[in-house]
Amino acid sequence: MNALQITLSIICGLTIILLAALIIRDRQPGNGSLAALAVIEVGLVAELVVGLVRVFEDHQGVSVWTYVAYLVGALLIIPVGLVWSASERTRSGTAVLLVAVLLIPVLFVRLNDIWSTHV
Repeated sequence: MNALQITLSIICGLTIILLAALIIRDRQPGNGSLAALAVIEVGLVAELVVGLVRVFEDHQGVSVWTYVAYLVGALLIIPVGLVWSASERTRSGTAVLLVAVLLIPVLFVRLNDIWSTHV
């Protein structure tokens, strides 16, 4: 994993703790949660750019379409979670955000698995 992925995974971990606390307290996500999600999303845009540069420079042995699809998919998870969460203003909506944030580090692991086929 690169430094950006590790940093984003740490931010995701802290955001997961924050969202879990909100679920336990039966509170809606506030400005702090939304700011954390925005930071993650900006980081995912940077990861997309870094990933595209990486794949277009040297991609021998890597499934380019799969790699790019994971990069774009990771970028779309937070906005989809936000829309879903906004339509469900209960604990379940906050749980949707938690699952969305939890998926980001999992996708990073999968991106590294895809890249490890690089010869």
